[in-house]
Amino acid sequence: MLKLLLWPTALLALLATSACGRKEPAANPGEGPAPRILLYGNGAEPQDLDPQTVTGVPENKLINAFFEGLVSYGNEETDTVGGVAERWDISPDGLTYTFHLRANAKWSNGDPVTATDFVRSYQRILTPEIAAEYAYKFYAVVGAEDFQKGTLKDFSRVGFRAIDERTLEVRLKHRVPYLLEAMKHYAWFPVHIPTVGKHGGLAKRGTAWTREENIVGNGPFVLKSWRPNQKIVATRSPTYWDRATVKLDEIHFFPTENLETEERMFRTGQLHKTYELPAAKIDVYQRDFPESYRSDPYYGSYFFRFNVTRKPLNDVRVRRALSLAIDRESLVKNVVRGGMVAAYGLTPPSTKFTARARLTGDVAEARRLLAEAGYPEGRGFPRIELLYNTHENHRRVCEALQEMWRQNLGIEVGLLNQEWKVYIRSMDVLDYDMARGGWIGDYYDPNSFYDTFITGGGNNRTGWSNARYDQLLRDTGTAPDETARMELYQQMEEIIVQDLPVMPVYFYRKIFALSPKVYWPANPMDNQNWKFVRFKE
Repeated sequence: MLKLLLWPTALLALLATSACGRKEPAANPGEGPAPRILLYGNGAEPQDLDPQTVTGVPENKLINAFFEGLVSYGNEETDTVGGVAERWDISPDGLTYTFHLRANAKWSNGDPVTATDFVRSYQRILTPEIAAEYAYKFYAVVGAEDFQKGTLKDFSRVGFRAIDERTLEVRLKHRVPYLLEAMKHYAWFPVHIPTVGKHGGLAKRGTAWTREENIVGNGPFVLKSWRPNQKIVATRSPTYWDRATVKLDEIHFFPTENLETEERMFRTGQLHKTYELPAAKIDVYQRDFPESYRSDPYYGSYFFRFNVTRKPLNDVRVRRALSLAIDRESLVKNVVRGGMVAAYGLTPPSTKFTARARLTGDVAEARRLLAEAGYPEGRGFPRIELLYNTHENHRRVCEALQEMWRQNLGIEVGLLNQEWKVYIRSMDVLDYDMARGGWIGDYYDPNSFYDTFITGGGNNRTGWSNARYDQLLRDTGTAPDETARMELYQQMEEIIVQDLPVMPVYFYRKIFALSPKVYWPANPMDNQNWKFVRFKE
């Protein structure tokens, strides 16, 4: 890519790293024999605590504390360990999974966790009225897609069956090599159906069942208190089947959208872990506080969604012009920092898959495409807005993009920030032009990125649809082997790079500050099985 024009002084000032005193982060409270309280920066106030109606990373952290699925994350990397299921059998053809549930798995009110709980929970997430964004994750199960789309009314014909109260059968339309990995995600977690039904019914979202006085979970922690926009307190569950392994007495989750405030909280001992670090403080922590600095692999992509239903972004030439007019290498070096890698496609490389397709072109081509679309040198280009959720690092990226487009295309792009829940809603209803987005793999397989953009998928949020792409995704289910399956994903990446429903920017690393006294297992999704987090002796 050609180098961009020199940025003005104002932008250079924006990119400069800010100074930080050499004060060592304070000794953190909460260590000691009891109580062992982890103080955790969680990024944002959650939408909800309902595993079947949320989609965000902040919600993920909380739900993993309060609920547990059939399988879970282990203590090392991508380990899969039993959750509610103590073991499972897979048929020789790979189409039937039989899960054997633990006799001592209980809900926080003392009820046993049963196979029927899972069947009814899966019926709920597939109920059309719920409009669950993650319903498409179940489409490989016999009858699940038809039931969710309303063409099948009898749920008993869907491939979930409680053989008895401790035996669950799952029947698939085709092999899903990553199914156990996928089941670690909270969409597959059970909910306590009597509680959900009592507080608003099974076909409604946003009801009172997740309030602290009502919620019933089956995870290693229970909800003790929830003060909106202040703190959520999770305390060790007395009914959890593996409570002896749980080492923390409480976790205090703090909504920390303001990264500068969050970093100060860490530095003054009010947090053991930050959600992120401000980009301006990364060099300071690397140099002065290396024992508190963490940069972990993170299986995720940072991109900007295009609302392809709105002019002028319904024109792929405009989307490509905007995508080619930014200098990703300079962006990750000067703005984002922390070892992020410039991205020219959707899916981050992994040990399983590295995409061939790559966005190519330069600023000259971007200008040519914009002129071809009817906006020579940016003349007549309508003002569009770039939406981002309230967050210092996102603001810095958006301001840098704004200046690049101004200099290289002659267009003005406005910036609009919204707090987390409003931002999610704006994307859900396509009430935006361009929106800051990102995707962290729900499991360690490229399918977790590609099935996001299926037509009508709850997490697509672009209005984009491509029939060939959808067919290739369906074909992955019947691929004869892993080599053939990965080749289909290569073709899907080519379509993404050609059509550009999103503008790729960079591949993540997880950059955060962590008290050296906390043992924090790392995995590529940064998903914790909270029972393995502990204070070091």
